[in-house]
Amino acid sequence: MKSTFPQLNKPQVYESKQIRLTSPILHIGSSVSRLNPFEYVQTSKKVYLPNQEALTKALYQQGGSFLNDYITAIEQQEDISRLLENAFGQEWWNTTAANGEKIFPDIFISRKWTEDKITDLRPMIRNGMGELFIPGSSIKGAIRTAIAYHLLKHADSYQVPSNQRVSAIEEKLRKNIGELSNKRNQKFADDKLFMDSFFSDYSLTYQDRTFSGTSQNTDILRALQVTDSQPLLEKSAIATNGRRIPLNLPVVPEVIVSSRFSDYSAKYRASIYAEMVKQVDTEFTISLDTEMLSWFKHNQGMKLPFNNLDELLKICQEFAQEQWDYEHDYWQNIENNPNAAGKNLNFSYIRELYESEKCPYQLRLGWGSGMTGTTVGLCFPDDLRAEIRDNCGLKAPDFEAPKSRRTVKTPSSDIKFVPGWVKFKAK
Repeated sequence: MKSTFPQLNKPQVYESKQIRLTSPILHIGSSVSRLNPFEYVQTSKKVYLPNQEALTKALYQQGGSFLNDYITAIEQQEDISRLLENAFGQEWWNTTAANGEKIFPDIFISRKWTEDKITDLRPMIRNGMGELFIPGSSIKGAIRTAIAYHLLKHADSYQVPSNQRVSAIEEKLRKNIGELSNKRNQKFADDKLFMDSFFSDYSLTYQDRTFSGTSQNTDILRALQVTDSQPLLEKSAIATNGRRIPLNLPVVPEVIVSSRFSDYSAKYRASIYAEMVKQVDTEFTISLDTEMLSWFKHNQGMKLPFNNLDELLKICQEFAQEQWDYEHDYWQNIENNPNAAGKNLNFSYIRELYESEKCPYQLRLGWGSGMTGTTVGLCFPDDLRAEIRDNCGLKAPDFEAPKSRRTVKTPSSDIKFVPGWVKFKAK
């Protein structure tokens, strides 16, 4: 149905900041959760994603049964490494089509950070040019969660309506917790409980006309624009000691999914292999239409949670600090397990990472941030978070939520990184 909300010819009054975003390691998922075996090829040192159109042309040009064999591999979801070697020789990764087009473009090649055979590769999101990037929508989504958390934590300061405060939300959740077993109810539960009120229950006054209604049209984050990041293209920087530091390095590491036993000894659950970017260094722009923001008045008298970008970035920092404190406590209690299902779960580097009391990051993005980073769950008691998790299909009786964590192994098999932490620095 076509919206009846008028097109507003508004003045362009913006506050804008160009932000440098850095991160030790990051993964933002794509629309495809896993790649089929024929969609990637691995050697001992690298993982290659083919340009499938160029590969099809090159196999056709080779003649014989190569193209038919490739089609069969696709149909049966088989590995194509032997086919490539037979068709193009041992250095198949250097092959080009007749028009000079690379079958394995540089932007589709990652360093392989594990000696294991990768059997289940999770791709990272790419833009229309095939380049790795961070969508503005991912950043804005994390900011939205940070704002909601801030409003719940400081309900009195912002005059949050009584039925959208933590105690009221907790009461409703406990009463209707069983409804979360339904996938549709899971998806819209937070909207009904508080998100719609926090972001969309506003009247908008412009040129002596007032518009209201809970919809995208009255969402206060209409006033906030976040661009996609610049492509995460591999580059290098020179450190003060003259050493070259690779930036935006695409890697495929082993990601350890771990939890704990009842005595807090580390428990191995699974290994996952994902495209990630090491030593992220990129930029994006965040803009706030301060004139538009001034048009919004909450229908139940709640104050705006921010009025400028500095206030907004402080909200993000506060949310990051809350997550940091929680993760610090978790890892301090976990004991290393040198023989957990054949894995050496030594989390000394992770404990060292969280030693600082002050969180050095401004937000946590993407894969690995989990329940604590993508929801306001830290506002609620441990037992309620566990109930929410169990009713959403990830049952883990008698364990806090989230139960498991994801950590990243280096090529030397040290468990050294935690994905998703990002720093913002205004330029």
